[in-house]
Amino acid sequence: VQLQASGGGLEQAGGFLKLSCAASGRTFSTYNMGWFRQAPGKEREFVAVISWNNGRTYYADSVKGRFTISRDNGKNTVYLQLNSLKPEDTAVYYCARGFRQYGSIWLGMTGSDFGSWGQGTQVTVSS
Repeated sequence: VQLQASGGGLEQAGGFLKLSCAASGRTFSTYNMGWFRQAPGKEREFVAVISWNNGRTYYADSVKGRFTISRDNGKNTVYLQLNSLKPEDTAVYYCARGFRQYGSIWLGMTGSDFGSWGQGTQVTVSS
């Protein structure tokens, strides 16, 4: 599978962005999809995940209430709406596909729970 993330950019604090991640292939609808981010000098961290079947979502505490993950299976695309941006949201954002089809999601998922990764899109928030 190929995952192509886009939508990043430079935004002021309090602003918003919408990230997209388009996936190749025909099995998109059977995989959980997630977003992670990595800031300079920091480890990659979980941001959000959406289940393949019922739209259930989980978020990191740091983005809960500000970010929204969604998916459009007809377009093979997962989205991340970023609202009320803060300078600490500055990072490269990566989309990722779950390790296996029809998998479960849970709070506390890590990068090792995902098997395919996009190339990342830079989000920079100025104060």
